[in-house]
Amino acid sequence: MAKAASALDYRELARRRLPRFLFEYIDGGSYAEATLRRNVDDLAEIALRQRVLTDVSTLDLSTELFGRRQALPVALAPIGLAGMNARRGEVQAARAANKAGVPFCLSTVSACPIGEVAAQTDAPFWFQLYMIRDRAFMKDLLAKARAAGCSALIFTVDMPVPGSRYRDYRSGLAGAPGLAGALRRTWQSVLRPHWAWDVGVRGRPHQLGNVAPVLGRNTGLEDFFAWMRNNFDPTVSWRDLEFIRDSWDGPLVIKGILDREDALAAAELGADGIVVSNHGGRQLDGVPSTARALPAIAEAVRDRMTVLADGGVRSGLDVVRMLALGAHGVLLGRAWVYALAARGEAGVSHMLQLVEAEMRVAMALTSCTSIDKITGDALVR
Repeated sequence: MAKAASALDYRELARRRLPRFLFEYIDGGSYAEATLRRNVDDLAEIALRQRVLTDVSTLDLSTELFGRRQALPVALAPIGLAGMNARRGEVQAARAANKAGVPFCLSTVSACPIGEVAAQTDAPFWFQLYMIRDRAFMKDLLAKARAAGCSALIFTVDMPVPGSRYRDYRSGLAGAPGLAGALRRTWQSVLRPHWAWDVGVRGRPHQLGNVAPVLGRNTGLEDFFAWMRNNFDPTVSWRDLEFIRDSWDGPLVIKGILDREDALAAAELGADGIVVSNHGGRQLDGVPSTARALPAIAEAVRDRMTVLADGGVRSGLDVVRMLALGAHGVLLGRAWVYALAARGEAGVSHMLQLVEAEMRVAMALTSCTSIDKITGDALVR
């Protein structure tokens, strides 16, 4: 396999290895994908302020998030269906994160259930939850997360209804029920024999581990999308945070904040943190990029809660940009899934090493010797 020198190299390797329906799912956004492009382009256009002739012989990339010290100011974001990109993929990614000393966040709609990830990893991980109509099922998931020792809850609020992702329809992942859809995806899998053997055969069971108890025998991909449409709760409101708090006493982070007023509301209701995010450009197309939205939100609430951000981050330079815009930490999304699809645990480990090396260069050449020194002064205004 070709050597990857960047996260974008891993994207190409993932494209070559995955069946089309899986690659388009992780790579695509909603509608015309304008926000997906903005996330990357707007972040890349932010100029770092180069400073010279300062002592940068010692750099400290560690930080503290939610009471835990970690080696880098990053975490692996929750990604649905990630476990289908490599054999028992979430377990492999969690192991890589543990070795790198950063948090891993498990999605509600992961292939590997909470218990499997907890049993095969050595460090606590975060758990991500959607607002689901069945509150008893939500309580059960939260109880499992507590029993597994999950150290933070990421509550995603920007998906009361799923966005429309054209690529998923074109690839046959969505809107292709029954035998015709299954045959289409099977043919795409046959064209990727390494994935077909390693994941398709050896990576069973193929189901959404956390959701399997309510899906029963209906575990096909079309059943998954139907379940999301029918069970994500469009009535969700700020009052529902009380329900979450009654069932979860650990750090609570609200993911999907893109507006200053919503950030202030989250702070008023006692959330421990927020994730400034537009769901990777996968929900409402046409909204601002995270890089555009972050500064005003950070200015409003950074002193009251932990501010995380995601969207368009493809390198360690992008991590430094997000920190300089006001984030305390950064969630990596597609970057780690590309690497997982290409090389499994080893790929995720290598991607994190690349991010660290790139951060070190950016910090040295902006004269920021520790994470707390990465401020707006590191940017060209």
